[in-house]
Formats: sequence, structure tokens, C-alpha cells
Amino acid sequence: MRGIDVHYVDLGVGYPILFVHGHPFDHTMWEPQVRALAGRGFRVIAPDLRGYGRSTVVPGVTTMDAFARDQDALLEHLGLDVVGVVGLSMGGQIALELCRLFPDRVDCLTLAATNPYAETEQGRAGRRAMARRLRAQGMGGYTDEVLVGMMTEANVRALPAVADHVRAMMYAAPPEGAAAALEGRAQRPDHVPLLRRISAPTLLVAGQEDVFTPPDFTEAMHVRIPDSVVEIIEGAGHLPNLERPQRFNEVLRRFLERSRARVRAPHL
Repeated sequence: MRGIDVHYVDLGVGYPILFVHGHPFDHTMWEPQVRALAGRGFRVIAPDLRGYGRSTVVPGVTTMDAFARDQDALLEHLGLDVVGVVGLSMGGQIALELCRLFPDRVDCLTLAATNPYAETEQGRAGRRAMARRLRAQGMGGYTDEVLVGMMTEANVRALPAVADHVRAMMYAAPPEGAAAALEGRAQRPDHVPLLRRISAPTLLVAGQEDVFTPPDFTEAMHVRIPDSVVEIIEGAGHLPNLERPQRFNEVLRRFLERSRARVRAPHL
């Protein structure tokens, strides 16, 4: 679709949920959520974004707009008009682009560890410099530097299997795909004006110890999105779905069950 091959998992039947992963990961970052939801009244769709995992690597610049249009094409391919959307970090920014471009696609929205602001001048320079570095040096050094940050230092020690999974996803990310996404994020739009126009029920999740997208960002979205609720997960950093999966799943399932019931209600 759209000139590329997209790898995805599609498991279970029921209320459909599209999971959009962050940078520099792949669809397996959602494994705890897939296990918790698929086959329990939910249909779980989790793609590898272009440039990541087993999907096609496209060199150059991949904008949030391009990522969002890929998700729209995937839903079209699957014959799905409306879904719940769950995105984390860059995946949350892509979910916001979906809301901007295809608002009728989004029945409910979950944004985890998401920054809605346009990139700063300093941030743009930093992302472009990192893109150049990844193209020249690969993912190894970058992974070693930011693993603590993606997860809290305490969780890297206490959750070695999770840390190994996160590290493996980052090592395996194609450098050109990751670099193209960094270039695109440097150009990302300011989504703050969009927030007041989001009509879908929205769950906002943040790790209490997230150094990349602190809980303040989540609270700032909450005051703007009309129908939103906030969950701050203690003991988690930038990856609350992996660092505290039981709590994340509990909160997410409760939210999605309300959305599923709302969809079913007119047919009762």
C-alpha cells in the first residue's frame, strides 16, 4: 500500500484497536497489550511503521503526515472504517495526525508519553544531527545512551527481560528508517490547536518518571481535550506499557470497554 510493504499483526475479533508504536521500536513493543486484549472482545491491529521492523525502509524524510496516511491505508485495506487508536510517544503524535487528517476514523484515542508541541529550534537541530549520526554510525551507540531514559534506571536493573526487549528493538531498527523519522519529527506540526477539536473520548497516560515527556505535558493536553481522562503511572518512565504492563493494561482495558459499550449501546 502507498508504494511500500507493511508488516502487521491482526489478532482477535471484536472492537478494533490500532496500536501505533514509538521510535525506534516496532510492533512488538505492544506485546503485553496484545496478549491482554486479543480474543477478549477486541481485535488488535499492530503494524510496523514504514522504516521500522519488517516494513519497507524509505530513505529521506518520513513526516508524521506520511505515517498517518499509512495507517489510514492499512485500515482501508482491512475494511475498517472506525477504530480505537492507541499511540505512544511518536506513535501518539501519529495518532494526533490521524485525528487531524481523518477524524471520523478515530472512535476513541489513547495517547501515552506524547508531546503535542511543535519541535523547538534547538530540538530540530538535535534531531537532524542525530539522524546524520544514525546514518553514519548505526543504532548501537544511540541505543546504549538512551536506554536509561526510555526506561527508568531502576527498571533497567529490576526488569532485565524488559530492558533486553527494548534494547533489542532499538538495535534492530533500520538506521535509515529511524533517521527518516527523526527528520520528519523535526518538521512536526503544533498539535495544541487540534486538541480542543478532538471529539473522541481520550485516555492520556504518562509515566511518573518520564524524562522525555513529563506528566506536565499530559496534564496540559487534559485541560484542552474536552472528553479526556488522565492516568499517571507510578514507577514508570517513557514506556509505561512495558515498565508497568499490568497497571497500563488495567487502565487501558477499562477505558476501551467503556468505548466498546458505547458503540454497542444503540444496537441493544
